[in-house]
Amino acid sequence: MKHAQRLKLSVAALAVGLSFSAVAVAAAPTAGDAARPSVVIVHGAFADGSDWAKVIPLLQAKGLHVVAVQNPLTSLEDDVAAAKRAIDAQPGKVVLVGHSWGGSVITEAGANDKVSSLVYVAAFAPDAGQTSAELGKDYPPAPGFAHIVADASGFLSLTKEGMTKHFAQDLPASATAVMTATQGPILGKSFEQKLSVAAWKTKPSWYLATSADHMIQPALQLDMAKKIGAHLTRLNASHVPQQSQPAKVAEVILDAVRQSK
Repeated sequence: MKHAQRLKLSVAALAVGLSFSAVAVAAAPTAGDAARPSVVIVHGAFADGSDWAKVIPLLQAKGLHVVAVQNPLTSLEDDVAAAKRAIDAQPGKVVLVGHSWGGSVITEAGANDKVSSLVYVAAFAPDAGQTSAELGKDYPPAPGFAHIVADASGFLSLTKEGMTKHFAQDLPASATAVMTATQGPILGKSFEQKLSVAAWKTKPSWYLATSADHMIQPALQLDMAKKIGAHLTRLNASHVPQQSQPAKVAEVILDAVRQSK
């Protein structure tokens, strides 16, 4: 009886081992995977990785491997570390995409040797030694800022009105209701942290500027795009073109992929 039980356990262990081996083989990067860049996307404040749910299938349909980073939004350092882990996990080169606050993250994380190019989508593009907060100091306040609230721990979030009328005013109420519920609060001090490097100084960059943006001033976006020497695309869209005009956002990313070296 005991011998039969031991035999069953041995067979079960062997089966588990074989199944894990099969998974490992299936997940192993191929030469084809390494030959073309992956796309790693870094979301902004008041959002999470699902903010890119409309763009990701469009990129995957072109045969691209796409990873949406889930930022902890607890500090610049923590978000950069999350992006770097995603970059390091890719088999080859990476086109690194950042939205809003994610632009500051990719500016630092993009210094990784695996990153071939940067794509800024309505995003901050600070210089080394700058903070994200100081970028807009010479511009009129963005209307959406009046709808940011802080909790007792210093984490910032957007009110329902802020999300509906200023963050994503070109989306239906059903969509903004979900975005309000799923938003990722960000530690306010993150915006005051200085970057140590600016990857756009050594990497080709693309910038998608949104002319109806209530969160990052459109004039500031255009000035940042010019400062970093980016390939510029303009859209008449809110702060979240990846949701209101996903095909146009995907095309900018695909252009970066096509020109990636």
